[in-house]
Amino acid sequence: MIPVQGVEGRTIAVLGLGRSGLATARALVAGGASVVVWDDGQEGRDRATAEGYDLRDLTRANGPSAGWTGIDMLVVSPGIPHLYPAPHPVIARAMALGLPVDNDIGLFFRSLATRDWEMLDNPPRVIAVTGSNGKSTTTALIHHILEVAGRPVQMAGNIGRGVLDIDPPGEGGVVVLELSSYQTDLARALTPDIAVFTNLSPDHLDRHGGMGGYFAAKRRLFAEGGPDRAVIGVDEPEGVFLANQTGQGPLDDRVIRISSGQKLDGFGWSVFARKGHLAEWRKGRQMASVDLRGVAGLPGAHNHQNACAAWAATRSLGLSPKLIEGALHSFAGLPHRSQMLRDRAGVRFINDSKATNTDSAAKALQAFPRIRWIAGGLGKEGGIAALAPHLGSVSKAYLIGHSARDFAVQMGTIPHEICETMERAVTRAAEEAEAGEVVLLAPAAASFDQYANFEKRGEDFARLVAALP
Repeated sequence: MIPVQGVEGRTIAVLGLGRSGLATARALVAGGASVVVWDDGQEGRDRATAEGYDLRDLTRANGPSAGWTGIDMLVVSPGIPHLYPAPHPVIARAMALGLPVDNDIGLFFRSLATRDWEMLDNPPRVIAVTGSNGKSTTTALIHHILEVAGRPVQMAGNIGRGVLDIDPPGEGGVVVLELSSYQTDLARALTPDIAVFTNLSPDHLDRHGGMGGYFAAKRRLFAEGGPDRAVIGVDEPEGVFLANQTGQGPLDDRVIRISSGQKLDGFGWSVFARKGHLAEWRKGRQMASVDLRGVAGLPGAHNHQNACAAWAATRSLGLSPKLIEGALHSFAGLPHRSQMLRDRAGVRFINDSKATNTDSAAKALQAFPRIRWIAGGLGKEGGIAALAPHLGSVSKAYLIGHSARDFAVQMGTIPHEICETMERAVTRAAEEAEAGEVVLLAPAAASFDQYANFEKRGEDFARLVAALP
């Protein structure tokens, strides 16, 4: 646990009592704060009551004399809106009273360093990863590479444990964080040693008031704390802008530009992948080259970009190209992200349930040459129209969930079948697939019409695939 600093003797309210909320409450108590808590859901309130926290319904507290008396600060879980499309009533009230509003990420960055670090020869480092797609894989890959290198490393944030729930890092320790736009948008402190921006595509736009607000939330990771090293994907205009704003010129090697598809050899430091080969360039010289085509855990150009980001981050810590290359080959990948489940008579079954938007689905569709595509769920604005240029490798689509018929209208001349359920889609795709083809679950839609989350959807797909004769 990371005890929160600077809260001794203060009363802090915590809103939202999921994994990160309860970890935050514990860390505040460990730092000497008095804590009151609230969650709109009964399940969260029951968990807090079981741990003995002071449960206070701040939604009914309409003034300082009605529940807010003595509260010095509000800490908010990331899933709760604080500005768009409208702030949660508790957050709105806290702001109206002038109380600071923060989240666990902000508390983490202000509390991680201690006086004990002055005695360390190699103080701990923090690598923070953000972006639209590839955050989880990049974070897990960096963590894996450091484990292979024998470095003491912990993974937290939007993946793994809550940031305040990890152990205080010691000599040479590294903390690798995945940070969503929800987390970077509100944190009052953001001071990573190495910051990584993978890419940007439209997502969570209602939460950020549009694309500009979404990018601004990501950009805060670089603008607020000024990381020692910035690893920035430049395959979109926003990344090019961010690299320009962060660096002092093209040869400034504090900025490492990364790309999947572009050659970047005119900069102080760059890592890029083209046609399945990763190259690292520094000050006009190629420093390393790796063939990624045989790395089973990182299929496709989108995963090659993730490899470039992880390569750049771990090279910034001084790891050797040879060590990193070996670690890439031993990386198994993450569940629900281009996860190879089974090879059945020459037909591979790939679980990419995490592909909940068209951008991530497009990347999955470009990773394989012959695809039986399972898609659908709770579709987002625009449906799958944006995927039209990427459907050339699809032999047939098997459509499920709430948006199955809407997606069917947008399929054009691509053969398709409305299956509605995952069970029917897996059965039909398995019956029709031929050796050399891939049955790919890349839904391009949210899961909430049929499943609690994308993990449950992917688990159901995996169960059905495992049960095939």
